[in-house]
Amino acid sequence: MSDSLGITAQGVETIVRESENKLRKTCARIEALIKEYQIETIVLGYPKNMNNTEGERARKTEEFGEMLKRRTGLPVILWDERLSTVSSERILMESGVRRENRKAVIDKIAAGFILQSYLDRKKMEETNESGR
Repeated sequence: MSDSLGITAQGVETIVRESENKLRKTCARIEALIKEYQIETIVLGYPKNMNNTEGERARKTEEFGEMLKRRTGLPVILWDERLSTVSSERILMESGVRRENRKAVIDKIAAGFILQSYLDRKKMEETNESGR
């Protein structure tokens, strides 16, 4: 999630769905976080292929985003997540986090990169619009 000014992204938690059919529990947790943190927009990592094509995972993400939009009534932004995990892995390695400990935090860090990228682009667009 971001700070109240929309400047910085912070990881809150990683929600792990144990299987494809455990969607109700996942949605309930997302809805609880939305209420707790007064979320206004959902930014969802969009898994494009490195050559910019969209595969099966992208299609499933689109379906998940549409379902979130219907359930929560909030806008859902699909945001390119390419290289977010690579960047997260690099930071963890440079920070000296042992390989066996990285898995526990890599998704939260990658989500932070995705959201920060969105926030930075949004801020840049606002700055460009106000300068016209």
